[in-house]
Amino acid sequence: MSIDPRAALSALTSALEEHLAAASVRRGEEDPIVEATFLAIIDAFEVYEEALFDAYDEVTPLVIYGEDESDPDEDSDESLDDDLDPIDD
Repeated sequence: MSIDPRAALSALTSALEEHLAAASVRRGEEDPIVEATFLAIIDAFEVYEEALFDAYDEVTPLVIYGEDESDPDEDSDESLDDDLDPIDD
């Protein structure tokens, strides 16, 4: 059963708000609450992206950085820049 994209978006928004609240009262560089809310954003985003695709065959222009960093098949940022064309206004 597919998840409603609006419900997934609401969960993503809540995850972002919880991260902001945790970051505003951070207790040190590696605060476990900030880390947990950071990971919750990733999880909520992935659920939203899947729900959006399942419902409407659509994706967001957002990318989660830090995943699969050891994958040698991934393009570097420099090669991605070569693939971009300027936008004419």
